[in-house]
Amino acid sequence: MGSLPVDTLRPLDPDTFAADSAAIVDFLAGYYRDVDKYPVRAADLEPGRLRKLLPEAAPEWGEPMERILDDVRRDVLPGLTHWQSPSFFAYFPMNASAAGFAGEMLSVGLNVVPFVWVASPAAAELEGVVVDWMASLVGLPERFLFSGGGGGVLQGSTCEAVVCTLAAARDRALGRIGHEGIMKLVVYASDQTHATFQKGARLVGIPPANFRVIRTTAASGYALAAGAVSAAVEDDVAHGLVPLYLCATMGTTGLGAVDPVRELGEVARRHGMWLHVDAAYAGSAAICPEYQGYLDGAELADSVSMNPHKWFLTNMDCCCLWVASPAALNAALSTDPEYLKNVVVAGAGGKPQAAAIDYKDWQISLSRRFRAMKLWFVLRRYGAGGMRAYIRRHVAMAEWFERAVNADERFEVVAPRRFSLVCFRLRQPPRPSSEQSDDDDVNRELLAAVNASGQAFMTHFVVDGKFVIRLAVGGAMTEMRHVRDVWELVQRTAEQLLQRQ
Repeated sequence: MGSLPVDTLRPLDPDTFAADSAAIVDFLAGYYRDVDKYPVRAADLEPGRLRKLLPEAAPEWGEPMERILDDVRRDVLPGLTHWQSPSFFAYFPMNASAAGFAGEMLSVGLNVVPFVWVASPAAAELEGVVVDWMASLVGLPERFLFSGGGGGVLQGSTCEAVVCTLAAARDRALGRIGHEGIMKLVVYASDQTHATFQKGARLVGIPPANFRVIRTTAASGYALAAGAVSAAVEDDVAHGLVPLYLCATMGTTGLGAVDPVRELGEVARRHGMWLHVDAAYAGSAAICPEYQGYLDGAELADSVSMNPHKWFLTNMDCCCLWVASPAALNAALSTDPEYLKNVVVAGAGGKPQAAAIDYKDWQISLSRRFRAMKLWFVLRRYGAGGMRAYIRRHVAMAEWFERAVNADERFEVVAPRRFSLVCFRLRQPPRPSSEQSDDDDVNRELLAAVNASGQAFMTHFVVDGKFVIRLAVGGAMTEMRHVRDVWELVQRTAEQLLQRQ
């Protein structure tokens, strides 16, 4: 098909839709077939590369799909970091799957906007079903299910979930002390907590000076100690401040640390704080019974979040947020203009039905995507048993890598492995003090050289002043051979660096 003059443009012509969609599916199938042939990280990191390749203005007339895909292949793919590469070990995994893609296609193709019940009742109801399914799978208490008085919603990201829960906690507290008391509210987290909580606190009006970053230590496995939180809270109360919100994390970004949810929950209860459990990455592992103990004490929490788009084969974007009190969330986020009110819903014969859910009151934006479709497809297509096997396979790969690091005296594991994340570094051999170079420098060089090779991609963290290399296993296409290959690459690269010193 050639150019499309405006007077013949039919954007949803079924035949054109089928042909263009088939071309995209074929393109992606070829991409996944060959993704391991691309350098994992974008080879050219110089800003402005793509702008130089593309025209300065949009085309006047439409172009054939084949020509557009040729440009994607030639100009776009070389500038991508390939997150679905089997040798991608950076950040945390961002999973994709055939089932997730199929659900996403249906979601995008149907293109409904379920912000209020009548806007698409089945979309809202399916969302309620899948968040209840997920809550049960990860072992959350009944109070987070709709049947237990709580409920869940699919947000786009943890960042959105954090802002929503902070707003709910803020309004609940200000209802007690008055709105003029906002400058007294204090949020607590550890030095391992994701920085999105600091960003979220600013967005809801908490003064940056009222965000407490509490130090963790190697002795606790870098977990947030309840005693340290209590001491910080009591000091703030003595100075007339009001404890507002406490974050506990299951699987911190840097090291995979796990905070003691029950102990922190008891502190939060004593001081009337909102307790949020951030399980963005490791919450997926909680579908396995052996990891559900990490959520012990969740009945003391006000909210819990986890991201199926990280390690649960659900294509971006999809974050489960559960709250024990939907009313508290809705009070902070709801709007009720006449044009958004539902028509009265009645059952057969005029009998009342279950309460309708207006998910616009559970999130920041009004418009929302039909995310439930792709999570439902993943759960239906692979099943709980299949997903448990998937998680355990990645953990087994990380266990192997940890053993390999420990067996090589040139390296050290910096923190105990949690889930499928291994944090390690290269030791410097003993040298005279006059010749001793910085351990951090050699580890920076090691990571840079591995990533520059294009054969793998990892990221870093800094803990106790040490530069640490992170290997996060979790790709949908990653197999044991890829983990062995990256370890051999690390060893070879380290040997070359040490020989030059």
